[in-house]
Amino acid sequence: MAEKIKFGTDGWRATIAEDYTFDNVRRCSQAYASYLKSLNSPNNKIVIGYDKRFLSEHFAKTAAEVLAGNGYKVFLTNAATPTPVISYSVVSTKSIGAINITASHNPPVDNGFKVRDEHGGAVAPDGLTKIESMLPKDLSQVKSLDADKAMNQGLIEDYDPTESYVEHIKNLIDLEPIKQKGYKVLIDCMWGNGAGWFPRFLDGGKTVIEEIHNQRNPIFPEMKRPEPIQPNIDVGLSETVKRGSDVLLINDGDADRFGLGDEKGVFINQLQVFGLLAYYLLEVRGERGAIVKTLSTTSMLDKLGKMYNIPVYETGVGFKYIAPKMVETDAMIGGEESGGFAFRGNVPERDGILAGLYILDMMVKLDKKPSELLELLFSKVGAHYYDRIDTRFTGDRKMREEKIIAAEPSEVAGLKVTGINSTDGFKFCLEDGGWLLIRFSGTEPLMRVYCETTHKDKIPEILESGLKIAGIK
Repeated sequence: MAEKIKFGTDGWRATIAEDYTFDNVRRCSQAYASYLKSLNSPNNKIVIGYDKRFLSEHFAKTAAEVLAGNGYKVFLTNAATPTPVISYSVVSTKSIGAINITASHNPPVDNGFKVRDEHGGAVAPDGLTKIESMLPKDLSQVKSLDADKAMNQGLIEDYDPTESYVEHIKNLIDLEPIKQKGYKVLIDCMWGNGAGWFPRFLDGGKTVIEEIHNQRNPIFPEMKRPEPIQPNIDVGLSETVKRGSDVLLINDGDADRFGLGDEKGVFINQLQVFGLLAYYLLEVRGERGAIVKTLSTTSMLDKLGKMYNIPVYETGVGFKYIAPKMVETDAMIGGEESGGFAFRGNVPERDGILAGLYILDMMVKLDKKPSELLELLFSKVGAHYYDRIDTRFTGDRKMREEKIIAAEPSEVAGLKVTGINSTDGFKFCLEDGGWLLIRFSGTEPLMRVYCETTHKDKIPEILESGLKIAGIK
């Protein structure tokens, strides 16, 4: 019997050789091909790329054979390629979508299967549901064409996406002032696809770009997983101080997420980075437009929205919600708590490379180091602090959800509850503009408790309250 494949917020991920097999990649590829055919579009072009995980290039070739077998013209990247570059390639090649073989920030034993739409963004939830419903039960329903034959027939083409992406980014940002500023910039590539990209953009001037963890090593030494949060970034933060660097820029395994360390080796968390990027676009670049954020990210954005008289839209967690809303509203920026940020003028998809370049440009334009940028942001919207706990639970999820609903707390850690948002989980809005969020994983018995507050000393108490409300403690 075929394994059950579940598409989550960003495609399908599983353990290599257990569920993530060549046969299951073939089934997913056929489902995506069937979905594309159901759109009744004359466009038959598709981009397929991959990361540096174990066997990724071979899984990508397998996917290409299935799409070619279904009559699609495949642009198969000729090297491991950052997710944002793959997403932009959909636009530059005028393709109908993309397949990306990557497990992003997951542990080393995993791989994944991401799909993209004609905008280069995440496929909307109804589309993912449809793809999942079209999964063939066995390989007898999978059409495939040998890669060599497909290449001879012009159905698979080795594709180098570098030049089109580089030229596109140069149209979004003037790189010369960054190159000539004379900064010492440290890049933590997390053994992933971001290696070589910042030097490609910024070498040749007074600024020095140094990289760590920039080789292919699919066991990801010195970190639990290639996710740009602590403790995975502790080596990078330490190296920042040791080398006397002005800033640490961090990309996850497929370079769609972005992390930031200041000149003192202190991590600037993802919510703070979102606030910095929004302020940069509004104040430094003078842009105006909507902000799209998930309910698990910072309320600093609401304050900036009021200050600059722009709309702020809140969605469920994941770019499958953010991307469609960005397209609908022509948003200036969209982002999420995990460090994924998308920008108008680019594709509606996370781009950890462009986010890093924008932070460097902000440093140059305001002549401030990262710690000073954060102080500037806090001077405008007040200091905001964030933390999160992930905990496994036993028993029935529905019963726990009912317990949370029934709790109806009037206050959390001494802060009045001003409202409850149940769009995606249970978000308790607090009187200081902060919040407590309780969410359950859709694929495993895991509960996430998040909080943001202007009271740094209350973070442990707020998180503890969340666990008690959910019946964990």
